[in-house]
Amino acid sequence: MLTKEKLRLEFTKDWEKHYKIDFLIDQGFIRKVCPKCGRGYWTLDEDREHCPDQPCQFYEFLDNPPTSKRFDYVQTWKVIEDFFRKHDHASIRRYPIVCRWRPDLFFTIASIIDFQRLEKNEVIFQFPENPLIVPQFCLRFNDIPNVGVTGRHYSCFCMIGQHSLFDGHQGYWKDRCIELDFKLLSGPFGIKPEEIVFLENLWVGPGALGPSLEYFVRGLEIGNAVFTQFKSINSNITEMKEKIIDMGAGLERFAWITQGTPTSYDVTFEPILRYLKKQTGIKYDAEFFLRYSKLAGSLNLDEVKNIRKMREQIANQLGVTLDLLDQKIKPLEALYAISDHTMGLTFAIADGLLPSNVGGGYNLRVILRRALSFIDEFRWNIDLIDVCELHARHLKLICPELSENLNEIQKILEIEKKRFHETKLRTKRIVEAIIQKGEKIDEERLIKLYDSEGITPELVQDYIQDLKIPVDFYVKVTEKHMRESKITIQEPIDVSGLPPTELLVYDDPKKTEFQAKVLRMIDDKWVVLDKTYFYATSGGQLSDVGFIEDFPVSDVQKVGDVVVHRILGKLKEGQVVNCNINNYRRESLTKNHDAVHIVLASAREVIGQWVWQAGSEVTTDKARLDITHFESLTDEQIEKIEEKANEIIKKNLPIKIEVLPRNEAEKKYGFRIYQGGTVPEGRLRIVSIGNIDHECCGGTHGNSTRDVGFIIILKTKRIQDGVNRIEFSTGDVALKYLREKERILTETARLLKVTEEKVPEAVKELFETWKTRRKELRKLKKK
Repeated sequence: MLTKEKLRLEFTKDWEKHYKIDFLIDQGFIRKVCPKCGRGYWTLDEDREHCPDQPCQFYEFLDNPPTSKRFDYVQTWKVIEDFFRKHDHASIRRYPIVCRWRPDLFFTIASIIDFQRLEKNEVIFQFPENPLIVPQFCLRFNDIPNVGVTGRHYSCFCMIGQHSLFDGHQGYWKDRCIELDFKLLSGPFGIKPEEIVFLENLWVGPGALGPSLEYFVRGLEIGNAVFTQFKSINSNITEMKEKIIDMGAGLERFAWITQGTPTSYDVTFEPILRYLKKQTGIKYDAEFFLRYSKLAGSLNLDEVKNIRKMREQIANQLGVTLDLLDQKIKPLEALYAISDHTMGLTFAIADGLLPSNVGGGYNLRVILRRALSFIDEFRWNIDLIDVCELHARHLKLICPELSENLNEIQKILEIEKKRFHETKLRTKRIVEAIIQKGEKIDEERLIKLYDSEGITPELVQDYIQDLKIPVDFYVKVTEKHMRESKITIQEPIDVSGLPPTELLVYDDPKKTEFQAKVLRMIDDKWVVLDKTYFYATSGGQLSDVGFIEDFPVSDVQKVGDVVVHRILGKLKEGQVVNCNINNYRRESLTKNHDAVHIVLASAREVIGQWVWQAGSEVTTDKARLDITHFESLTDEQIEKIEEKANEIIKKNLPIKIEVLPRNEAEKKYGFRIYQGGTVPEGRLRIVSIGNIDHECCGGTHGNSTRDVGFIIILKTKRIQDGVNRIEFSTGDVALKYLREKERILTETARLLKVTEEKVPEAVKELFETWKTRRKELRKLKKK
């Protein structure tokens, strides 16, 4: 099997093919090989001996920036944006940090993810503009222990994405990419050309790979230009017809190198840190911290096994004890981490994700509770919503939408803070019980305490002073939640050799009788037709039933592009058959599916913009909708959702269905179309209810909201952390439900011998009487 390292060595052998850039040659760059690490690099400096990456070269820009101008974080983006706009790039707005368009990712982890889509198990690229530049904010959780420590690691950061699709006619390829990046550094940033070094590397992603050139200045990697030009399937590497420029650069690092501050956090979070230092009263020894920062880059917790020993070495070099080093540095590291974590929370919550104990919400709760733990540890008076508001204000020129969601962010953070402090109260009891039993609290137990009780290691440390918290603790608890794991187990149905079934249900949803030809009987129970109007189970909606000839159809499924119908009987291949669909069931399913969309839109308006669909099921009698929300629904909210849903029905809003190219659908309606998950197709079927709801959906739908009749919410319950289930009925079934409720009320009033209006009062009186009699009975039994 070809590993990344083996591939890199293969690419290095053929460096002229992969890394020789005419522009660099024309500028006088020469290729050298580093004697320490063996990697190839390109430089204008004939006397340079080593490559620019650590540990072959350390930072030489701290307190000594190489740029001719100094820019703050937002100014840095504006300089980069202006440069690329002048060079014919479209500047587009960031995509959500919550990745709704990739089923295998919870978060946007790189700018190129914006333009990747899955179609038929293959990653394809779709660009809204070509070429383009984007300030893509990303979330990654593999560096949590390094955040605040090394000066350069983040969980939330902005990746400047410079992207182009090159097919020989449009876009550009390697030479133009490197030319632009070189001119960006040497032009508006004023970095001397001889300071710029390009390091050869290789990028390997899901199903694709390509050579890359990382560019460094004074030991700092600023960007990485990846030339995605090969497909990789089962170690078989082939050239792509359309090649991709994927240059990703950290906005944090660009801003950092213009300032030369001790850490990149000092420039990235400048207004936030100014507020936090004032709020906490931390004394900042600038001279000492600069000396420390030049050594702190070596504290990468992924690479250093004994962090304490490394800290002791740094303390010795600085001429202080380890305790004094920790007193000076630990509070600052905590402020840096709080700044980073609150930025990630601001973006993720604004983009519709809630902290919880499942999925991507789990990772959000990790950084939220880590931030709260730091605040408690140092007994600081910091309110996280104030920090989030500062982030929104600071980033307004790049991401104005953050300010629009502050009320919702505040509401969610208040709930989470309350839960965290409730957890603190439980911690003492739980930890004391473990100690009394003589049980050991090791790494495995810490992870279990966090997963099952939400107890952070820092909370445990309050009661066990000498507890050693594993440096990679937060990496281990988050990595298993980084990807969704959806396993569908179903009876295998062999449809090999069959052509795709012609799906006609969308052409004429009212049609319930048709003729078709039998292509195959499978296992004496599944029949495949050349075409069908039967709806196959999908998207939570049950299938149609009916008859093929005189044989009942009890289930319809889709296997790939082939529709299979389960029947009680046998048919012959080639036979032309008469098919009949149960119209009453079709109409009931259609009304209930329309109702799912209506209730979702209503819930979002009543509760908040963080409401997303977390699941649904559409049957003939009722439908259920699972929505994201941080607490149980109140009676008032349920009543308002029902009222809003029936208002929408009364308005007789049109239900419009259109099939659009994916790019066009996303551009027109945004990423809220992915309520039921992603769809691995290039063209999407969008169901719109007036102007209030637009979703990618494959279900059956009516022409107007009035067709639904009315909606009755039957019950709601909180099925897991962050998810509520709403069950409801429509039309005749809802009417039947109301009549049954009325019958029960009438019968109860008769038995209690009161009017219907007096039933609640009479029941309460009866209950109080029963409680009194029960107490009296217990007293008598004791005698």
